[in-house]
Amino acid sequence: MAEHSVPGQALGEAFRMPDTQALFAPPPPHPPRILLLYGSAGSRAYSRLLTLEAGALLETLGAEVRIFEPLGLPPPDDTAADHPKVAELRSLSAWSEGQVWCSPESNGAITTILKAQVDWLPLPLLPALPLATGAAQLTQGRTLALMQISGGTRSFNAVDQMRILGQRMGMIAIPSQYSVAEAYNAFDEEGHMKPSSSYDRVVDLMEELMKFTLLTRGASACLTDHFSARKDALTKKSPAGR
Repeated sequence: MAEHSVPGQALGEAFRMPDTQALFAPPPPHPPRILLLYGSAGSRAYSRLLTLEAGALLETLGAEVRIFEPLGLPPPDDTAADHPKVAELRSLSAWSEGQVWCSPESNGAITTILKAQVDWLPLPLLPALPLATGAAQLTQGRTLALMQISGGTRSFNAVDQMRILGQRMGMIAIPSQYSVAEAYNAFDEEGHMKPSSSYDRVVDLMEELMKFTLLTRGASACLTDHFSARKDALTKKSPAGR
């Protein structure tokens, strides 16, 4: 393969070998921080109930949990980015080390309520965020678990769409995902999931999210530190790049 080798000087000073010390650095001392987003309105909305169930499981597994209430969040581009609900959402996303997104399926896709939350996240950065490569994004490097609510037979359109969105936003979408079919039969009168194989799969999903978050949270900045971003930063700093 020598004829296909890349000369180091062709890559420039932005090129770095993988930093094993950064990849295996000691984890932060605080519990894993997980933000949960859901895509419907109303206290009895099934995606909200499923999100509450997931949050309770994550707390049992040792996570610190925050659930964003989407009521009052304006549509993207409908108001300034300093709107209190937008600021709250971005602050929670910056705080998080992992996230759970849960949406009903609406016309074969995620709901506008969930999409509005996602669309507000990649917009201009919070002033308090560090500018270091990999830490300047509100979603980059966070783990992500995906769930959807189906009114009838099980479908995966919403979780598949959310997976694409999350990956394009630099998130680490865990391998498993889950869709709760016939949601009207999945919860009791108090809003808790009934004992079932569906509940067991939600437990599985939250366990997997915690494992991936514990594995990656101390190394997320390193995992998302890219050659192209470093090269762009160097070009902007150099007199020739002005």
